[in-house]
Amino acid sequence: MSKLKLDLHDIYNKSGLIDKALNDVISDAIDKKIKLVEIIPGKGSGQLKKKIIRFLQQAHIKNKYHRIDKDSKNFGRIFVHFKH
Repeated sequence: MSKLKLDLHDIYNKSGLIDKALNDVISDAIDKKIKLVEIIPGKGSGQLKKKIIRFLQQAHIKNKYHRIDKDSKNFGRIFVHFKH
């Protein structure tokens, strides 16, 4: 199974770039019919992870994917699953 990976370590404190990167990776997954996107906010304080989850829960974004999972073994990863 193919997947896309988005590592946000380099732009963790640049809100506008984070939103653009998230929009871009979701669009890529839809365009290329990728079933899984792995988003890596890193462990840190958890604020970036919360921001990503809030972003993914917006109605216009939520209708683009099937479900999200938080990695139970690695706090610093989120998986976004798509049905195509």
